[in-house]
Amino acid sequence: MTDSPLGAPDSTAPAAPASAAPRPDGDDAALRQAMHRVRTEVGKAVVGQDGTITGLLIALLARGHLLLEGVPGVAKTLLVRSFSRALGLDTRRVQFTPDLMPGDVTGSLVYDARSGEFEFRAGPVFTHVLLADEINRTPPKTQAALLEAMEERQVSSDGVSRPLPDPFLVAATQNPVEHEGTYTLPEAQLDRFLLKLVVDLPGRDAEVDVLRRHAGGFDPRRLGEAGVDAVITPAEILAAQRAAASVAVADDVLGYVVDLARATRQSPSVLLGVSPRASTGLLAAAKAWAWLGGYPAITPDHVQTMLVPVWRHRIRLRTEAEIEGVSVDAVLTSVLQQTRVPL
Repeated sequence: MTDSPLGAPDSTAPAAPASAAPRPDGDDAALRQAMHRVRTEVGKAVVGQDGTITGLLIALLARGHLLLEGVPGVAKTLLVRSFSRALGLDTRRVQFTPDLMPGDVTGSLVYDARSGEFEFRAGPVFTHVLLADEINRTPPKTQAALLEAMEERQVSSDGVSRPLPDPFLVAATQNPVEHEGTYTLPEAQLDRFLLKLVVDLPGRDAEVDVLRRHAGGFDPRRLGEAGVDAVITPAEILAAQRAAASVAVADDVLGYVVDLARATRQSPSVLLGVSPRASTGLLAAAKAWAWLGGYPAITPDHVQTMLVPVWRHRIRLRTEAEIEGVSVDAVLTSVLQQTRVPL
């Protein structure tokens, strides 16, 4: 398997069969070009994060949500803001703090003195792209306010369900849990994120490029001046989502995903393996990655590429494994190596 654009580990897999080779397809090719233009636009503001940009595209195509983890100052927020601007979608940002209340995110009933009735005032979640900044700096009660929105794409209040715009994407950032003032995200919350990507510090050349841009007058608060423009329409995004969902998958590959999931539950280092929801998430992400590459069907290679970023936040290790310094990524790498790959 080739190096993953998302930082997944190397593994050995058979070459893609001829029937799954990339193919030119008029409408699909135009939609893929639009997605790659988004990547180019984001690159005007963010340096050295190509894999993370790919992750955002995959989450969008698979109708999922994305969690970005990294120390402060590695451009997590700038990345999401640039991505939103390149999409040209309505975007809201919520700065999660310890005193943030659930109604501050989803909205609440407000009494209207003129009508003498309560009316619903929509919160910032009613948008296409919600930037949940530093989501783990608010208590679990407020974090849970996003559960219904992320899973069912609606908000219920006073017995009324209000649909969210389509497309809808939550891109959340968080600091590593060992940092002061953070809360561990509940398992139910983590399970709603399709991908968790770890944003590392840039390499030397990339960091020099960052300084060169700032020395030249780049201001991350003024993305328009950096030339980041909307290069895709909402209709094209929805069409690309439908195209990615239509990518074919053979029964052998479905069985491979199930075997991988069952292997996590049987690992001696794992207390809680992945759920069927994690398997469907892996399938959706593999379809999106295959479609971006022009493949009409997913292969084991696509599954292997997406497994770590889709599953790394859904597994709980045994205490003794954590004490020994075993990492979730290492466990998943072992699962990949020990599970039979269909030919």
